[in-house]
Amino acid sequence: MSLEISKGLTEDGIVAGNNFDKYASKNPIVRWMMTGFEEAIADLTAVDTIGSIHEVGCGEGFWSLRWQKDGRQVKGTDFSGEVIKIARSNAQRAGQAPDIFQQRSIYDLTAEHDAADLVVCCEVLEHLEDPRKALDILHSITKGHLVVSVPREPIWRALNMARLSYIRDLGNTPGHIQHWSATGIKNFVSERFHILEVRKPLPWTALLCKPR
Repeated sequence: MSLEISKGLTEDGIVAGNNFDKYASKNPIVRWMMTGFEEAIADLTAVDTIGSIHEVGCGEGFWSLRWQKDGRQVKGTDFSGEVIKIARSNAQRAGQAPDIFQQRSIYDLTAEHDAADLVVCCEVLEHLEDPRKALDILHSITKGHLVVSVPREPIWRALNMARLSYIRDLGNTPGHIQHWSATGIKNFVSERFHILEVRKPLPWTALLCKPR
């Protein structure tokens, strides 16, 4: 199913959701990159096939809906109320339960209400003003494993420049205010988690972790 996409809307001055439906792109280069990304995230999140999943920064719901369709116990949260409306609409169009999606900032999550066996936080940390606080919160709500991914710099911006995108910002995607190399994100996440596995689907870094 093709998702309804937020198309780069902003909420409270923050870019929310996706600029375009990269998962359904017909561009062969984008399709190749997304295939690598999807395979990496699917493999890393298969670590616990019966436990609960909390997708932090769920956007329009691509992954949460995929896991729910597979029969897994899922909750998806996002800071943006407008994006959550889109995620719920996507769920209804797919004949799936829309109430798995809730509007919650990552900074407001608590172990009491939001803990899960598997926490997934993909393409979120690069948008945050206080990623260290977010990492502490992810640690508090992760009962088993965490999967996290971020754009791999400077490759991400170089590829944007190569396709003549965001030239004025030297290839920086709107809303990206944190930038990590593969080594940088591993060092950062290692402050609170043991890293079990590293995947590098171009141009991302994805990590499977357990809390320290």
